[in-house]
Amino acid sequence: MFRRDWLFRPDPVSWGARRKNQARNRSAGEPTTSGPGSGDTRRQPRSSLSTKNAAFATYPRRFRPNRFRIDVAPAVFWLIPTVVALTLAFSFSSPAAPASTRKSTAKRPSKASSSAPVSTQGLSNEAAVARWMASLTQREKIAQLVVIPFSGHPFRPRSREAGKFMNLVTREHIGGLILVNLTDGRISTKADPLETATFINRMQRLAKVPLLVSGDFERGASMRVEGTTIFPHAMAFAASGDPDEARLEGKITAKESRAMGFQWIFFPDADVNNNPDNPIINIRSYGEDPASVSQFVSAFIDGAHSIGPKDRLLVTAKHFPGHGDTATDTHMNLATITADLPRLESLEWEPFRAAITSGVDAVMTAHIAVPALDDPGLPATLSPKILTGILREEMGFKGLIVTDALDMGGIAHGFTVGDASVRALEAGADVLLMPSNPKAAIDAVAAAVKSGRITTKRLDESVTRVLTAKARVGLANEKLVDLALLNQTVNTPESNAAAQKIADRSVTLVRNENGIVPLENNGGTVFYILAESSAPGQGTGFGAEVRRRLPQATFIRADSGMPEPEIDVLLQRGSSAGRYVIAAFASVAANRGSAALGGMLPKLVQDLVATKKPVVFLALGNPYLLRNFPDVSAYLTTYSTVPPSEIAAAKALFGHIAITGKLPVSIPGLAKLGDGIVLSTR
Repeated sequence: MFRRDWLFRPDPVSWGARRKNQARNRSAGEPTTSGPGSGDTRRQPRSSLSTKNAAFATYPRRFRPNRFRIDVAPAVFWLIPTVVALTLAFSFSSPAAPASTRKSTAKRPSKASSSAPVSTQGLSNEAAVARWMASLTQREKIAQLVVIPFSGHPFRPRSREAGKFMNLVTREHIGGLILVNLTDGRISTKADPLETATFINRMQRLAKVPLLVSGDFERGASMRVEGTTIFPHAMAFAASGDPDEARLEGKITAKESRAMGFQWIFFPDADVNNNPDNPIINIRSYGEDPASVSQFVSAFIDGAHSIGPKDRLLVTAKHFPGHGDTATDTHMNLATITADLPRLESLEWEPFRAAITSGVDAVMTAHIAVPALDDPGLPATLSPKILTGILREEMGFKGLIVTDALDMGGIAHGFTVGDASVRALEAGADVLLMPSNPKAAIDAVAAAVKSGRITTKRLDESVTRVLTAKARVGLANEKLVDLALLNQTVNTPESNAAAQKIADRSVTLVRNENGIVPLENNGGTVFYILAESSAPGQGTGFGAEVRRRLPQATFIRADSGMPEPEIDVLLQRGSSAGRYVIAAFASVAANRGSAALGGMLPKLVQDLVATKKPVVFLALGNPYLLRNFPDVSAYLTTYSTVPPSEIAAAKALFGHIAITGKLPVSIPGLAKLGDGIVLSTR
C-alpha cells in the first residue's frame, strides 16, 4: 500500500543508508541537561551539511523513494478487481435514490473547513491576515494559538507519535511548533540543521496556515541544534562588559535561525538574578544589576532585528513579571516572589520596560505567584491583573504574550490542561505553549467560547496577533527555506571566532592567592574534571587545550553519579600531586532543583582542599560555587559550560589570554558585584 513515512524523512536515500542514519542518531549522545540551561558538548562537522545537501539535491522533489513503486504495484494489482467486485455488489443491493433526493442530500464542501494551504502569495500583510482569518473555523482559530513540540528528527514510520503530530498539523491546524531536545535516560540528542530545515519545510507544505516555528535559542541555536554557532550563556556576556557582543549574538542567531526555518526564539532572558540560590535562572540571566541587564537585553533585540524585514526574527523577553528572585524551579513547582510593588517596579520590571521600548516582539510569562499583585496561589501566567492590568495596560505592551510551557509543574500540579489553557487566555495570553494534551486544550477553549466565558472578540484579538506576527516575518509570501543556503549561513568560521572571543573575554578571576594563576608549565599538577553526568563530552575541550601546553598532564574524571568508594579511589590516584586544578561543571537544567555540584563531588573538592596543597578551582557555569568551597587558593569562573568556555578557561589558566572579566553578580560574603582581578597575558 501507499506509505506516508516519506513525510518524516530528511531525504530520499536508500533503506540501508536510512538505517545507518538512524543508528548514528541513536548512538549520538551527551549529558542529560534537558532544560533551558543545558550545555553543549558536541559539534556537528560543517562538512556533513554539504554532504547531505549534495545527497538531497540528487533527487528531484517530484520523485520519492523507490519503495513507492515497489509497494504500489502489488497493491494496484489486487485493488482493481476488489473495487470492481464491491462496486457491482453495491449496485445490485442498493437501489438508486431519486434524482430529487440525490440533489437535496448532496453534501457541499465547506470552504471554511478546507485543509488545503491558503494562498496569500503577493498579498500585503494586512490582506494576508484577513484571508487567513476568513479561512479558519472557530476551532481552527483556537488551534492557531497552540504551539506543540517537535525534535527535528524524522518520526518512526506509522508510529503513534507521528499520527498524533500529523493530526494536529493537518486536521486541527495548530499555529506553531517549538523545537525540543530528544532525551533517553541521561542522554540528550540535539537536532541536525539539515534534518530540521527539511522537516520544517515539509510541515509548512502541509499546513493550512503557515506555522510559526520557534525555539529556546538562549545561547544561539546551539542550545537545540548541533552544528550551529556555540555562544556562552548570557551571564558571560555581562562579565565581558560589552553590549555590542550581545548585539552580535542577536544578529548571528537571527541569521542561523531563519536559515533553518525558525521565525521565533524565546530569548533574551530579562530576569534579574539577584538570588544566588536560584536553581533555574542563574547563568541564563545577564546578572543582578537591572540597569546592566536592561542594556544587554536591548542590545540583543537590536541585533536580532538588524538583518532586515525579509528575515525578521521574533524575539521574546522572559519571564514576566520576573523569575530572578526565586529558589524554586518552576518546572517542578510553583515559585513565589515575595517582593513588594515598589521593589518589583524598580528592579524586576526595568529590563522588561527596556525590552518593550526596544521593540521586543513577545513576552513570556512566568509560573510564579506574586502575592503583592494577586492571589498567592495563582501563577502569573493565569493572572488577569498581571498580564492584562500591568503588562498590557500599564506597560503598554502590544505584542504577543506567550505562556511558559504549560506542561511544567508550576502550572500542571495545580490546574488541568484545559483549565490552565482557558485561564491563560482569560488572563491575557495569546499563545499556549506546549500544553501536555493539545487537543484537550483546544476542546476546553472551544467550550469556553461556546458558553460565553471567552468572547469571540477576545479570541479574535489573540488570533489576529498571531496571524499578524506570521505575516510580519514573511510567511505570507515565502514559508520554505532554501536548503542549499544552509552551509553558507550556519556555523561559519567568522561566527565561531566571534563566539570564542566572547568566551575568552568573560573569564573572571575572583581569587588568586600567591599568584598561582597563571599556572607554571612545570608539571606536578593533577587536573580533576568534575562532570555533571557519566556521558562523555564535558571536559573534552578543556583537556585538549591543557595538553597543548602540558602533553603529559594527568587528568582524573569524576561525575555526580559516582558512589563514595569510587570517589575515594580517585582521591588516592591524585595524592602524589603538588597542586590541583579542579574544572567543575555546574549548569542549570529543568527538574534538578539545584545548580550546585551533585552527588559526592562536593566531598571530593573538600577532601582535596583538606590536603593543604594549592587548589585552583575553575567554575564552568554557576559562579556562586565559591560559597561552597571558600578555602580554595584561586577561583576563576566562565559562567558557561559550553566548549568555547572550556577552551577559554584553559587559555586563561596558563596566561595565554588576558583575564579581564568582572562579576555581574555578587557572591555573598566573598565577592562584590564588579569584582575581578585583571591579569595580562604572560
